Amino acid sequence: MKKPHFFLLKITFTVILILPYMLFAQKQDWLLQSIQQKAVIKVQGQNIILDNGLLERVFVMAPNLACVKFTNLTNGQELLRSIEPEAKVVLNNTLYKVGGLSGQKEKAYLKLSTETSLYKNDADFIFTNYTISDITPFINWKATTWLTNPNQPTGKAITLDFISNLPSLRNIIIKVHYELYDGIPLLTKWVSIENNSNVSIKINRVVNEVLGLVEEESAVVGKPEEMKKQHGIYFETNYAFNNAMRYDISDQTTHWKIDSSYTSQVNYNFETPCLLEIYPEKAPGIDLAPSETLKSVRTNELLMDSYDRQRRGLMLKQMYRTIAPWTTQNPIFMHLVSKNDQEVKNAIDQCVATGYEAVILSFGSHLNMEDSATLNIKKWKALADYAHQHKILLGGYSLFSSRRISDEDDVVDIKTGKPGGAFFGNAPCFGSRWGLGYRDKIKYFFTQTQFDIWENDGPYPGDVCASTTHPGHKGYDDSQWKQMEIQKELYHWLNERGVYINAPDWYFLDGTHKTGLGYREVNFSLPRPQQKIINRQNIYDGTLEKIPSMAWGFVPLTKYQGGGEEAVLEPLSEHLNDYEQLMMQYYGAGVQACYRGPRLYDTESTRALVAKTINWYKKYRTILNADLIQLRRADGRDWDGWMHVNPAQKEKGLMMFFNPTNQPITRTIALPLYYTGLTKVATIINAKGDAKKYTLNRDYTIDFTFTIEPDTYNWFVIE
Repeated sequence: MKKPHFFLLKITFTVILILPYMLFAQKQDWLLQSIQQKAVIKVQGQNIILDNGLLERVFVMAPNLACVKFTNLTNGQELLRSIEPEAKVVLNNTLYKVGGLSGQKEKAYLKLSTETSLYKNDADFIFTNYTISDITPFINWKATTWLTNPNQPTGKAITLDFISNLPSLRNIIIKVHYELYDGIPLLTKWVSIENNSNVSIKINRVVNEVLGLVEEESAVVGKPEEMKKQHGIYFETNYAFNNAMRYDISDQTTHWKIDSSYTSQVNYNFETPCLLEIYPEKAPGIDLAPSETLKSVRTNELLMDSYDRQRRGLMLKQMYRTIAPWTTQNPIFMHLVSKNDQEVKNAIDQCVATGYEAVILSFGSHLNMEDSATLNIKKWKALADYAHQHKILLGGYSLFSSRRISDEDDVVDIKTGKPGGAFFGNAPCFGSRWGLGYRDKIKYFFTQTQFDIWENDGPYPGDVCASTTHPGHKGYDDSQWKQMEIQKELYHWLNERGVYINAPDWYFLDGTHKTGLGYREVNFSLPRPQQKIINRQNIYDGTLEKIPSMAWGFVPLTKYQGGGEEAVLEPLSEHLNDYEQLMMQYYGAGVQACYRGPRLYDTESTRALVAKTINWYKKYRTILNADLIQLRRADGRDWDGWMHVNPAQKEKGLMMFFNPTNQPITRTIALPLYYTGLTKVATIINAKGDAKKYTLNRDYTIDFTFTIEPDTYNWFVIE
């Protein structure tokens, strides 16, 4: 009888991992080598040209400013098929175009010099002036923890001014802003509206980006939601929430629309989704008083050169490192469940003894940041001082949403006129007196105690509120926008004071540092063997589009969300193998987990194990915080693992392999080394320090053989 393959001592097979290297093998790849050309914005005749060697965006200035070229210089792809307005605004219930040109008859393509036959409309906002400058920081962020990128982005910025010739809008100035970054095919765009009149205006909508893009597929029939959208460009704005721990589901601003004026399209009903508009759906009515300025959402536009999910993920992660460098901070922290002050001091002492860098007072602890009483502030200031004396950061948990405050302060449902109908059922409105007071109490607590970390659970989830008595907004129409502004200002304020922020939602572009990998909380009450495999699945999936420092995992040292003794690690000294592997899984992915419990160790042997793991992590910390290449997803049947890559350092890569079976396994795989930057020879060093050289195949792989003992792991460094 033939035995199942996992009972064999040695099995050799080949895993073929297709890489999109063909396109880039003959020229410089910006993901591997720094691009020497810097971003430039230049004026040539009637053209304004944005160019950083990776993308080019060109505008004509007459008869009105319009974008006539948007090209990916990496692969030569032209994205535009039509000229559209630079922006669209609805003011006092009337739609106005900002820039752009009218009269283009053929919308399938945009030939050079087409703009010479086009015209401006009298009702459009007309281009008047431009200003070119260096990029200035969006957030004056202060880093106080370990990180991989301490630098703010560099590049060039341009502001384009538009005015209206209509008497009713003569004192309204609209500015379109672009930032073009060095070394990445990325630009950021937003719109500001200045009210220089002596009366308020109602802003019903601001569409800060409009692009007539080349369609992604040819579909004779089919609805817009059934067809593919443009994959040559990726959009991300700082207006996202949904507790999804993923941007694409959290996004509230990207709208793919049909273009019925594109009459030569293949789709018989003219329903191809090829017109892109960016605007928040639920911000339909904002009053702009005299002398006030409104700034739209910030739209980040990243040009993609591949359909390959791995490469697209690497490009996204480079975008975050560039425009949100605070996300590269990654302190080593424990999640303390405390009952008294002495337990906080004990946890701080244990961090010192094991190499941990921070303590976060978890939910269920005796911390209350909303208590501004002198005695409470004095107590936590003393504990923060104790932590700082030992060079340990101190932080804590605070819940905003998913709780009921009062009829006066909760979100009011537009359908019933009563509290309720929020994302979490009942929730406070950030614009209520309680919500504004909560913001002020958080600021006061951090100012007075000098805490270093804020774990903001249930951040503002996008609830709309129909109250007309809350001081932070006027009514239903402006409630989401105003609440978002309150939360963003708080996150910016904290960042500028060096406070690190965990929040389970997608506020990275406004200052949060970390969110969850993506997980189901009750899974942490499952038996430890199941947790180990599921955690590795979470790591594998959750780092496809996040850098390791952007995500947290979870390790329940004590009971959490149910489960019995088989789910927890306490007593720690009795579960050292599981404790070690759970740590190595997370630290081996560069992902911090919430080690939640009253202590990090209970015996000297436990302390030694934790310290050994942390020392290993710190030794390889830079490469372990580099991007992951997913090799094989955990399925409990065979090996699984991943590989970190960083072509800019000595350690080009670090591989983690796991064996979930009860038999030793030996495997040979085609190991993809393209993103290590190596081209000819790779040196692989095992955990014992033994080194072996390999010659790369033409497809940038090597045939790599490894062995893993039952229910354990192995790791290798690539130089």
